[in-house]
Order: sequence, then structure tokens, then C-alpha cells
Amino acid sequence: MEKLAIDSYDRNILKQLQSDGRVSNQDLADRIGLSPSPCLRRVRALEESGVIQGYRAMVDAQTLGYSLMALVHVAMDKHTPERFENFDAAIRKIPEVLECLLITGQTADYQVKVVARDMESYQELLLNRINRIPGVTGVHSSFVLRRVVDRTDIPVPDGGA
Repeated sequence: MEKLAIDSYDRNILKQLQSDGRVSNQDLADRIGLSPSPCLRRVRALEESGVIQGYRAMVDAQTLGYSLMALVHVAMDKHTPERFENFDAAIRKIPEVLECLLITGQTADYQVKVVARDMESYQELLLNRINRIPGVTGVHSSFVLRRVVDRTDIPVPDGGA
């Protein structure tokens, strides 16, 4: 993918949209010091280039009854592309999985962030769904006691991107 040249207006647009993805184009244009038409063109260019990948609502898991969050380290039996592709496809189908990362530097191959309503539902998730994915040889769970930092904003570098 070709790198998009990002200037100070684009950086400011990215910062503003990460802070408030529902801002109107008029308000966004006012905040960054452009008229609405060029502001909208810049937003569309950032979207089309893939810099902006989408817009989402941030939802509080606890208000929906998910009181438990865990980080699950998953070890695989084989390190083959087919084994990883199979795991990737299976883990994507589990709605309680918030994030799945293929990692290095650990005894595990994946780190998976999951939510569950309680320990009983976590046990069902782990034993009946994650552990049953072909190739999984071991899991290690760490439970989140409290979130210290919980960001979704990507730092927008000053100068060129």
C-alpha cells in the first residue's frame, strides 16, 4: 500500500476524529481551521487510503453484564501456516474474543483478550470452545483486576507519517 502524505491538517483531522468520531463535518472543519468542502475531501482521502479504517461506538462491557476480562496465552502444537490459519479462523468466530495477537517472546503463540459474564461462563468459553480448536496444546489465563490504561487512539506523529 502506498503511503499517503499527511500534513498538519490531516494530523489534526485524525486527532479530532479519534476523540469524537461523531463530529459533524462542519464542526470538524471549524476545529481544524478549514472550510467544510476541503475538510470532507481530506477525510474521504484518509478513508480511501486506509488510514481511517472505520468508526465504532465504545461500549462498556460491564453494563452489558461482562464482569470478567482475561488474557489467555495459547500454545499451539505445530507452527505451520495451515495450523495458524485454522486457529485464526476459529477464534474469529467466538464473539467474546475482543483481541487476538500472534506473539513472540513467550511460551505461547497467541495472546487472546476475552470477556465473560462470570467464572462459569469463562470456564465454558475456555474448555468447550478455545481448548477444542485443533492444535491448541495449552492455555494460561491471567485475569484483569483493573484497567490502568485503556486507549484506542493511535498517536498521530508530528511531521511526516
